[in-house]
Amino acid sequence: MNLIWVVPFAGIVTILFALYLAWDVLRRDTGNAAMKAVADSIFEGAMAFLKRQYRTIMLLALVTSVLIGALIGWVENDTDLGIKTAISFLVGATCSGVAGFIGMYVAVKSNVRTAAAAQRSLSDAITVSMRGGAVSGFLVIAMSLLGVAGIFYAFGGMAAPDKAPFLIVGFGFGASFVALFAQLGGGIYTKAADMGADLVGKVESGIPEDDPRNAAVIADLVGDNVGDCAGRGADLFESTAAESIGAMILGVAIYTFARQQGMPHPEAWIMFPLVVRAFGSIASMLGILAVGGADENNPMKALSRGYYVAAGLSAIFMVYCVNEMLGNLAFAWAGLVGIATSIAFVYITQYYTSGSWRPVREIANASKTGPATNIVAGLAVGFECTASTAIVIGIALIASFQLGATSGLPHGGIYATAVATMGMLMTCAYILSMDTFGPITDNAGGINEMSHAPAEARRITDALDAVGNTTKALTKGYAIGSAALAAFLLFSAYLDKVTEVMHSRGVTGDFSVVNIAKVDVFVGALLGAMLVYLFSALAIRAVQRSASSIIEEVRRQFRSDPGIMAGTSKPDYARCVDITTQAALREMVLPGVLAVGMPVAVGLVLRYEATAGFLMVGTIAGIMLATVLNNGGGAWDNAKKYIEAGELVIGGEPVPKKGFIHSAAVVGDTVGDPFKDTAGPSLHVLVKLLSTITLVLAPLFI
Repeated sequence: MNLIWVVPFAGIVTILFALYLAWDVLRRDTGNAAMKAVADSIFEGAMAFLKRQYRTIMLLALVTSVLIGALIGWVENDTDLGIKTAISFLVGATCSGVAGFIGMYVAVKSNVRTAAAAQRSLSDAITVSMRGGAVSGFLVIAMSLLGVAGIFYAFGGMAAPDKAPFLIVGFGFGASFVALFAQLGGGIYTKAADMGADLVGKVESGIPEDDPRNAAVIADLVGDNVGDCAGRGADLFESTAAESIGAMILGVAIYTFARQQGMPHPEAWIMFPLVVRAFGSIASMLGILAVGGADENNPMKALSRGYYVAAGLSAIFMVYCVNEMLGNLAFAWAGLVGIATSIAFVYITQYYTSGSWRPVREIANASKTGPATNIVAGLAVGFECTASTAIVIGIALIASFQLGATSGLPHGGIYATAVATMGMLMTCAYILSMDTFGPITDNAGGINEMSHAPAEARRITDALDAVGNTTKALTKGYAIGSAALAAFLLFSAYLDKVTEVMHSRGVTGDFSVVNIAKVDVFVGALLGAMLVYLFSALAIRAVQRSASSIIEEVRRQFRSDPGIMAGTSKPDYARCVDITTQAALREMVLPGVLAVGMPVAVGLVLRYEATAGFLMVGTIAGIMLATVLNNGGGAWDNAKKYIEAGELVIGGEPVPKKGFIHSAAVVGDTVGDPFKDTAGPSLHVLVKLLSTITLVLAPLFI
């Protein structure tokens, strides 16, 4: 059966579903005047930053598209190819930017409605925040699905399905390009503001989180949106787009074989990644509708129920799609391996970042002897979690490859790893919904605190904020897991792209082996690993410099106006927002340019095989370091919250806030902030950017 019609159908239904959820959220109560005033300040700050950020990013993207188009057209002596590459880059960049913008816009409109709902019940607050997050999640996935399918057919996918995937690689590069700068800028903003607010507010002044006397509090709340919503929306948009295109490229080899053998619908091998993702969107919609009443003692149960509904339906749809399109259930088993891998990463991330398990409790206990031991314990947890990540990804790749190899088809093993990756991405809309849920509930808590809402409402938003921290950590684990699983797919796509270019130039043979014993390849690999660490250093240093400016400003306001601490004067929130905005936009440029320029330099100087070594080792190093940064930072954060929730007990009494132990945990949390929300998430994008940029510019390296 030809199921290609499901792609536009599911894309349109997904958009309509997102619009329904947006209508349902926006019609709800926005609370009293004080709550609206705080929400308006957050909205204005977020919109101002995003407009300035995307103006800068799109200018860079426009220049880059012209350069890429000109270079490809010149090297390949094909003006039409250069124009198509430039257009697909711009379309991907624009869609990625819109995806991030939508994610942030809906979130800042949902936060005040969640705060108002928390004054009624926990169940209402979960419904509003989850549906607000789902608007972003589903629109992003629909845009990715329709964007890739649309440009595929626009560039001749109907007439020449084996040629079009190679023409649209620019779409993935454009999406990765924008996502990198969006994640970097948003991550620098959010953590600079967060560190400034925490260190001066909590540690130095002893005031609570989100206290209206803290001049950095509005900037902190704005940062939750521009980093966790806009940045992650662009991140997962480019993930789904780039990985779908890579899987379609791998399908070309089997398509050619299927045509030669006279098999029906050979184009199914190329279109399968889009079709199975379309069914995944439907499964995720039903998962969102399954999020019902919440357990007062464990709000996470409602979200977990929805996720398992989505994952279960995805498994059923995977088997159906393989049976109808590919006709070989070995690939269905490979897809189930991918779905199981996503569930495994949920459990791994929960284990390392939830207060219910050893790692977080270990860090909390280490706080008893000061910030130094807290930091050492957190680093140990971060390094430890790489073992489970590597083992799970290794098992998934070997299992899916071997299952595909049993099909007897050429390149069946590699294609099966692509099917596994698509299986993992089937629940992406639901995962992104859970991610955006986090900053919505965080903002809702801040709005209730600043508007002096009843204690019961604050208790509800505190409970949701704790769940939101877990869901944000889960999304990071899912994102790096999908990036790791896709790494082999995208690397194989690069080899196929080089082979395709070589054949077009009359060179026989396939490029299928990378010899790391060659000195140039070894140097390329070494530079790939170096890039990951240098990029992370620049991102973390950018947060440190920006946070220092905020710390000095908040201290200055406290010194110059004693009425702020007394509650008789209002801090200058706008000044902190402006400082953070300027710092983030300035600091995002250098690491971004390094990430884009380094693979190009390696390819031009050391050529295509060394670029393959650069790509392979850089990707592996990026996955491992991102795991350390994400889970280590998340564990530090939740160790602090574990203490604040009164779970750490000494002599039968909970450890108090504002004491030595709590302050040590706050210091550890601030060390982890740029790890988990700036460098770590930016590495997700970096490892895929390396693949997309080398795919697009491969003709230059040969």
